[in-house]
Amino acid sequence: MSYTIGRLAKLTGLPVKTIRFYSDAGVLPERERTASGYRLYGDEDRARLELIRTLREIGVDLATIRSLGERALRDVLDLHLKAVETQLKSLQRTRAVLRATLARDGDPAEEDLSRLHALGRLGTAEMEMLLDEFVDEVGGDIEARHEWLTHMRDAMLPQLPEEPTVAQLDAWLELADLLADEDYRDSLRRQSADFWDEDRDFDAWHEMNVQIMREALTAARAGIEPGSPESEPILDRILAVMGQSREEMLRAFDEHDPRGARVWELVSIIEDRPWPAEQGIAYGWIEATLRHFTNAHARHPAVPAALPNEAGTTEAAAQSRSGSAGGGVGGS
Repeated sequence: MSYTIGRLAKLTGLPVKTIRFYSDAGVLPERERTASGYRLYGDEDRARLELIRTLREIGVDLATIRSLGERALRDVLDLHLKAVETQLKSLQRTRAVLRATLARDGDPAEEDLSRLHALGRLGTAEMEMLLDEFVDEVGGDIEARHEWLTHMRDAMLPQLPEEPTVAQLDAWLELADLLADEDYRDSLRRQSADFWDEDRDFDAWHEMNVQIMREALTAARAGIEPGSPESEPILDRILAVMGQSREEMLRAFDEHDPRGARVWELVSIIEDRPWPAEQGIAYGWIEATLRHFTNAHARHPAVPAALPNEAGTTEAAAQSRSGSAGGGVGGS
């Protein structure tokens, strides 16, 4: 059956102007016209128009609806669901800030408004783009380093909870600032260049880190105090596994960038996980023991600036083996 645009408007309850607009926009393709030039539509067009109205009511844009000719309806709805979920997360972030702001006595402070503005511009998609830039820039032209950072990307991308606290929102913003910090990126490139320039047996490297972690974490959990008589032989075993002297290892701790540890602390805050993590506990124990027995000066932050590898350990130990600057991305 054929319908004029006026008849179709009565059947669907949509204004003639709207149907004409959909036709002109290409979301309701025109099939034929009468000899007088009037548009004609069929039952298929009527059904499509109902679908268009439904999709528009849930917020699907016209460009996406127009693509229905090339895509299955399921794919269109899946894309729209993802868009809606992104919008919901953004609204949830905004709601969390507003609730926290209004829960305080007095008028909102300037920092509350700044937080609200910043969070409106920094959702998960923006954080993903920022992290991709970070991986590309820090990875640089050293293929092994770039591949490793790419492998670690997901671990560095925290997921904000549906009802984030102000502390988690602030950590989210600080993490974005750190990842965008050109000085930090440059520091990581310089400090890790020598380490990643060398050919390495990564399986052996990972196994070495597993051994180091096991030794130090077992000692820490057993209550063996750093610097105690019982701790020295454990330190010596760790040094033997790494094949380096106390001075070489200490230099790696001295030269690490503490911002790396902060990256992982922020990830832990956002995801509401304990901090320090096992890697931090293990390397904190190693550093404290090392400084005691080498009579070092002031103690540095306990977590070396290194990203954990896929074995759950860190780059810092392996970097110290080569006497490099220990410039990994963070220690978790």
